[in-house]
Parts: sequence; C-alpha cells; structure tokens
Amino acid sequence: YRAYGRIAGMSAAAIRLRLAETRDAQGIALMSRDLIESGLGWRYDAPRVARGITDRDTVALVACDGPRLVGFAMMHFGEERAHLGLLAVRPPYRRRGIARRLVEWLVESARVAGIASIHLELRASNEAAKRFYHTLGFSGTTLVPGYYLGKEAALRMLRVLRQTCVAPYSWRPPRLDPH
Repeated sequence: YRAYGRIAGMSAAAIRLRLAETRDAQGIALMSRDLIESGLGWRYDAPRVARGITDRDTVALVACDGPRLVGFAMMHFGEERAHLGLLAVRPPYRRRGIARRLVEWLVESARVAGIASIHLELRASNEAAKRFYHTLGFSGTTLVPGYYLGKEAALRMLRVLRQTCVAPYSWRPPRLDPH
C-alpha cells in the first residue's frame, strides 16, 4: 500500500524517458505479453524486442520510475511512414500522462525525421485506447476483422504529419535540346 500511495501521488514529470537498451528487452517483452498481447499469444518475446531495440530504423523508448520500467513504446520508421507497433504503461502508473509523453516524443521525432504519417493498430474493442489516440490527433481508418490471429478485430489509425511528396499532375519533364 505504501508503494501504491507513492505512485498515486506522483506526477508524470517524475518519470524519466530514455532510449531503450538491450538490457530492457526482457522487461519490455513481459509488459507486452501481459498488457498488450494478453489472450493473443506472445509474439514480442525478448529476442524480438532486442532486435527492435538495435534496429536502426526502430525507436524504442522507455519510461522509468527510478530503476523500474513502467512504460515503453516502439515505433518503426520508414521513408515517409512510421508505425507505432507497441505502447504500454503499467496499470498503477496509468492516467498520469506517461503514455502521452511517450507518444508525443515519438511524434516529434517523426516530424524531425520528415515522416508524413504515423500508423498503428489496436484492438477494436479497446475504447480507452481509441479515445486516447483520438486526443493525440489520430483518426480511425479501417476495421480489420480477425486481424489478431483470427480472434479479434483491429482498428487501424493514422495521424498525418505532413502531405506526402506528390508531383502535381500538370508537371511535365523538361524538353531536351536536340542539339
């Protein structure tokens, strides 16, 4: 109870964000198993998370209360699109702005990297997550029945950061001088 009382009174500012290190892989994997993948099988085990942490196109960010891992996010960066693959915060630490800070940090990183849009999927039944992402500027795009191992539907969401680079229809290549 004493530890929970301290958690209940803490602010999100007391939580430190940092880039994940390979030593964080097991903790992230266990949080993913218990908080994200529950009932769906365990795809993001420690070796897979460790590969993500060391992948130069993926950013893994952790939230720590002292030495304790209390939240994390992992986002893969492509040429113009980023994919927020995982986001979780331990239940006693929720509703304190930690997930918001994680996502806002990743959104700003995507903006700096020139990313045009951020994509994600979530369980279609997860109303709290839908509300959370809507407050961060994400919009639902597609419902995918059976997305999660044929067991559950997913809602795909999108946040546009900038318009993609598309040449206008009126553009024509310059004429070459025949001489």
